[in-house]
Amino acid sequence: MITACIITRDQRDKLEKCLQNLSEFPIETVVVDTGSKDDSRRVAQAYTKHVYDFAWIGDFAAAKNFAVEKAPTDVVLVVDSDEYVVEMDVKKAEDAILANPRAAGRIKRVNIFGDGERQEGEEWINRLFDRRFFRYEGRIHEQLERIDGQPYETFKTRIGMLHDGYLLNEEERKKKTERNIVMLKEELDAFLEENDGEDLLAAPPRIRTRAAYLLYQLGKAYYMKRDYAAAAEYFELGLSFDLDERLEYVIDMVETYGYALINSGQAQKAMQLEAVYESFCGRADFCFLMGLIYMNNEKYPQAIGEFEKAASFETSAMKGANSYLAYYNAGVISECLGDTERAKRYYALAGDYEKAVQRLTAL
Repeated sequence: MITACIITRDQRDKLEKCLQNLSEFPIETVVVDTGSKDDSRRVAQAYTKHVYDFAWIGDFAAAKNFAVEKAPTDVVLVVDSDEYVVEMDVKKAEDAILANPRAAGRIKRVNIFGDGERQEGEEWINRLFDRRFFRYEGRIHEQLERIDGQPYETFKTRIGMLHDGYLLNEEERKKKTERNIVMLKEELDAFLEENDGEDLLAAPPRIRTRAAYLLYQLGKAYYMKRDYAAAAEYFELGLSFDLDERLEYVIDMVETYGYALINSGQAQKAMQLEAVYESFCGRADFCFLMGLIYMNNEKYPQAIGEFEKAASFETSAMKGANSYLAYYNAGVISECLGDTERAKRYYALAGDYEKAVQRLTAL
């Protein structure tokens, strides 16, 4: 059996939706409340008998490890209260962990975000594991680590979640980003003090990875705050390490760095990503980004070429990067260059994407 482990605080409505979705699957559920002032605890008790309190100490890993310890089973699935499981093959997930308990299962999470226009981004994250061999580390943006400190294998599961934690109003966004930035800087300072005197750029992989990951998360926090210049600076520091280009967070850091440069008026500097083109051009998302970079640098033929290449991929992490968004941007460029017929073809390929439909109607 699998136990879903949740930590929560003042998330009553999201928690209820989360638990409602989980109740559709034959699993156990543990909810740990870290100090809610709303009736989150009462909501949790309506769905599970495993409800516990944990005094908040400013450490997400500690809270999650406590929840994992309270699970009635060794195999656990960690779920945030703003995540909603929409797909789960419980039997296959259990069998996979039992066959290789020292590996971690990755779930597919679709992040919903956007200001005005809804956008979706897909990622795979480690969430299913045997607690006898794993625990969380890091006060914020905690990572799953083997208890013995050894590297571990992962496998993809048939577990899918929707995540709406990025859909925030201005006040919520400001509060969350400022909290995250403070905690991440404290975490980074503690890490640097712990490794005082060591050349981090030449440190063992595990230390380099942790330092780069903290810088990456700081960049993401500033990006969420819309301080794109600061975000770009942290991403640049993170990318100065010799990192495994196959790691998902490294790929995301490269791509978000490009967007941060564009959004902070540094489109010309973003051209530097041409240097890593061969390493990342196997992704629709990177080709789409390069299209935007060329577009912002008035290199229009190259931009159209990258948008067409992005559209040739079967999948993309950002919804539309391999289809309607790529075709729409190629259409905009063609229209601006006066090639109306070509623009019409691209807009038509964008299907029912509203902006493309509007442009096609206007031509």
